[in-house]
Amino acid sequence: MHLAKITVGQQSIAGLKSVNQDYCGSHSASDAQGRLKGQVLAMADGIGSSSVSQVASKAAVNSFLQDYYATSEAWSVETSAKRVLQSINAWLHGYTKQSEFRYDIEKGYVCTFSAVIFKERTAHIFHVGDARVYLLRKGVLEQLSNDHRQYAAQGQSYLSRALGMHSQLDIDYTSVALCQEDVFILCTDGVHEFLPPQDLLTSLSSIQTLTDPESIDPLAGALVQTALDNGSDDNLSLQLAYISELSQIQDKPITAGMLALPLPPILQVGEQMDGYRVLRSIHVSARSHVYLVEDEKTLEQWVLKTPSVDLSDSDDYLERFCLEEWIGRRIHNAHVLHVPPAEHPKQYIYCVAEYVEGQSLSQWLTDNPKPDLEVVRGIIEQVAKGLQAFHRLDMLHQDIRPENIMIDRKGTVKIIDFGSTTVAGLQEVGQGCGNSELLGTALYMAPEYFLGDVGTPRSDIFSLAVLAYHMLSGRFPYATHVAKTRTRAQQNRLIYQSVRDENSPVPAWLDATLAKALKVDPFKRYAELSEFIHDLRHPNADFVRLSKPPIMQRNPVAFWQGAACALLISNLYFIYLYLQ
Repeated sequence: MHLAKITVGQQSIAGLKSVNQDYCGSHSASDAQGRLKGQVLAMADGIGSSSVSQVASKAAVNSFLQDYYATSEAWSVETSAKRVLQSINAWLHGYTKQSEFRYDIEKGYVCTFSAVIFKERTAHIFHVGDARVYLLRKGVLEQLSNDHRQYAAQGQSYLSRALGMHSQLDIDYTSVALCQEDVFILCTDGVHEFLPPQDLLTSLSSIQTLTDPESIDPLAGALVQTALDNGSDDNLSLQLAYISELSQIQDKPITAGMLALPLPPILQVGEQMDGYRVLRSIHVSARSHVYLVEDEKTLEQWVLKTPSVDLSDSDDYLERFCLEEWIGRRIHNAHVLHVPPAEHPKQYIYCVAEYVEGQSLSQWLTDNPKPDLEVVRGIIEQVAKGLQAFHRLDMLHQDIRPENIMIDRKGTVKIIDFGSTTVAGLQEVGQGCGNSELLGTALYMAPEYFLGDVGTPRSDIFSLAVLAYHMLSGRFPYATHVAKTRTRAQQNRLIYQSVRDENSPVPAWLDATLAKALKVDPFKRYAELSEFIHDLRHPNADFVRLSKPPIMQRNPVAFWQGAACALLISNLYFIYLYLQ
C-alpha cells in the first residue's frame, strides 16, 4: 500500500466586497484514522443574491470536516461523503424553509461545495456548483469538475445546482489515481474566471522546488492576488494540495496488532486462556477450531474460535480471520452473531462471539426436508434483516448458505460467519479480501463472481434467493451449471428451472419472484432486499398477470359462451346493415 504525503496551502479573501462569502478548510486525522478516512480539502462559495450564504458556506465546510470523520470506518469514501453532504443539504434547505427566505430560495442558506479526499493513493472528488477542481500533472492542467451553471439569453446565467437549493442533492463524484508530484487546485469563480490557465501553470511550475511546506500558503496567496489584479470583483478562494511523495506502507491498519501474535495451541477441556476456561469443543475443521468457553470473572458463556494451524502460513487467511471480529463488533442486529468488545488482553490470535444455543440451518433442513412455505418465508425474512445490517455498513456477506445460519431455541435466525465479508472502506486501504475473490460456496454464489466481476448487494440477494429456492424444492435454480461458466455468453445460455413441480404448493407468482431475484444479469434482479422480501409475501401484480392462465384454460365453458355471444352480436349487426 502507498500513503501519500500531501502539502496543503490555502487563501481566502473578500476581495473588493465587504463580506467574504467563501469558506475553505482542510483536515488530516491521526495516523490510524487517517489511513481509514484520509485527508480532506473542502471549499464552499456563497451566492451573491443571498445575504446569509456566508453562514451556509462556513457551516457546510465545518460540518463536512467534522462529520465525515465521524462516519463508519466500514463505509467507502463515496458513501461517507455523500451521506454527510445529503445531511448538510437537508439541514440548509430546511433552515431556509423555516426562515424569512422560504419563498425565495436563492436568498437563503445556499452555497456551492467542492471537496477532495485523499485516501491511500486515490483522490476522491465531490462537487456541486460553479467552483472548480483542477489537476496539474506533468505540465498538463485538467479540469476535474463541471460547472453547474445554466446559461440563458443575452449572456445571463444562473446556478443550477448548489447545497441547500433543493430538498434532494445531486452531487458529482469521481476518483483519480494519484501520481507523485500531482497538484490539485480548488478555486471559486472569483479566481478561475480571472486567472488564465497559462498563468496558473506558470505560477505552479516551481511548486516541486519548495523545500518548506509552509511556503505553499504564500503561493496560494500569490495566485489569489493575481486574480484580484486581473479585475476580479468577487470573493477569492484557492486551495492547493501537492503530492510530494507516495510512501510504501507495509502494515495492515486493522489487523496489524493481532497478526503479530502467535497462534494458540489446541485447547483441552478445563484449560484456561486469557481469562476464558474451555468447557467443550464445539466444532473442528480444516479452517478453524471452535470451543465453548466461560468467562472466569462473569461466568458468561461464549464461543472462542481459533485459526487452524494447517493454514498458519496463509497471510490472506489469517487476515480474514482477524477481520471477522472487527466486522462483528460493528454490526448490531438481532439476526447477526453478536461479537462483544474485548474484555481481556490477548496473547494469541483468536476471536470471541456469542454462544447461540440451537442448530444450523443445514441441520434444520435435514430434520425438516419439506418445510412449510410460511416457515420458509419467516426464515428468509430474518436472514434478510441480518443482510440489511451488512449492506447499511457498506459490507457484502458473500457466503449466505445453510451452514452459516443458526436457529436458536426461540426460533431466532442469525448469520454467524463473516470470513468472506468484504468491507468497502477497508478495501480502499488494501485491507481484507477483494470482492472479486471466489470465497463463497459455488452453489450459492452469484454468476458475476465467476466472471471476475465485483460483488454488489444484488449478489447477496441472489444468494438469499438460492437459499429460499433450495429450502422450497431441495434443488438449485441452475443445478451446478453456474460454477462452470467463465464467459458472459456461457451465462446467457443458463436457463432458470422453475421451483414448482406437479405437486408444489408454491404459487406461480412466487416462482416469478424467485426467478427475478435469480436473474443471471445482476441489473435485472431486485435492487433492494426489501423489494424481494415484500414480493415473497405479497403477490406482485405484474407476476400475477404473467402467471394467470388464459380464460380458455381456466373456464372453457365461459370462453365458448362469450365467443358465441360475440358471434351472435356480429351477425345481428351485419343483418341490420343489410336491411338498411
